[in-house]
Amino acid sequence: MEKEYFAHETAVIDGGCTIGRGTKIWHFSHIMKESVIGEDCNLGQNVVISPGVILGNNVKVQNNVSIYTGVICEDDVFLGPSMVFTNIINPRSAVIRRDQYVTTMVRRGASVGANATIVCGNEIGQYSLIGAGAVITKPVKPYALVVGNPARQTGWVSEYGHKLSFDESGTAVCPESGQQYRLSGGEVTRII
Repeated sequence: MEKEYFAHETAVIDGGCTIGRGTKIWHFSHIMKESVIGEDCNLGQNVVISPGVILGNNVKVQNNVSIYTGVICEDDVFLGPSMVFTNIINPRSAVIRRDQYVTTMVRRGASVGANATIVCGNEIGQYSLIGAGAVITKPVKPYALVVGNPARQTGWVSEYGHKLSFDESGTAVCPESGQQYRLSGGEVTRII
């Protein structure tokens, strides 16, 4: 049976992984056993997907990203070049902790900028935007814009990635899509 995904000839695909239709895997990438990659994903050069990692559909992973056991990315996630995930809170070379991996969840539509670091155990909210070089040490709310080290929330973004400006009634409109959002109780929801 012909495979329904593309893998560059230099990519290493271990047995026992699942790769969805239309996915592209580029130069020098390694997909390890028991990982699950959805449909229409794009994995750039020198990407490592460790055992048990789950990527939803249409996930874009840029060059030089290693996604370690314990990471789950929902659909439409963007992972910028050389961003970093961790999966152990207190790693030590001489102490084996393979049974202590901590789950990190990246929700639908979230984007993580180049060279950002995600400390394990945090949830990255849907459609949030993490700036380049940010260090995530706590959960990120849906639609939040976070930057810096340690990362701090500086605003809110639309599903199209535009900064939202809320009026006195707590309503904002995305300038590109026209989608409307409501800010209430420190949470943003899309209303139209």
